[in-house]
Amino acid sequence: MIHEASPIVISGPSGCGKDTIVTKLREMDEHISLAVSATTRAPRGEEVDGLDYYFLSREEFEKRIENDEFIEYVQYNDNYYGTLRSELTRLANEGKKCVLVIEVKGAANIIARYPDCLSIFVMPPSMDELDRRLHKRASETEDEIRKRLRIALDEIKRAGQYKHVVVNDDLDATIEEIHKLIVGG
Repeated sequence: MIHEASPIVISGPSGCGKDTIVTKLREMDEHISLAVSATTRAPRGEEVDGLDYYFLSREEFEKRIENDEFIEYVQYNDNYYGTLRSELTRLANEGKKCVLVIEVKGAANIIARYPDCLSIFVMPPSMDELDRRLHKRASETEDEIRKRLRIALDEIKRAGQYKHVVVNDDLDATIEEIHKLIVGG
């Protein structure tokens, strides 16, 4: 049986904790899953087709774009990346809720396509705290951090486009609040 499913969209500025939140949600609830993305880039290391990504040729990816098979896609660094509608169906048929951790512009497209989807913006408690978290990661230069903070200000202005805004001040409380939103409790 084929189910029509809406994704659960989770967005927020870099450093707000969204990836950590989704990892913890998946650990605590087997019915929460991430969609497997499609890409035209070559597999890296021991990546497995259908598990890590769906590896498609450029021609196949573009054909699927023409056939409107993606709920969203972007071109980045000469490669395409996107989420196939069939992923939503696959996860729904497995009894799972499909979570998309996606940047704000891509989220706007998904929210427009699926106006009834659950959309959650993860807000940092303050810009000072976001700055602290980005520095703590120690994965970017000072210039990159400043750029991320400028982008974050723009993204925060768009938080009102989401059905729910959750401030990630306490990780455990944030995870609990988002889990309740997802399961409808």
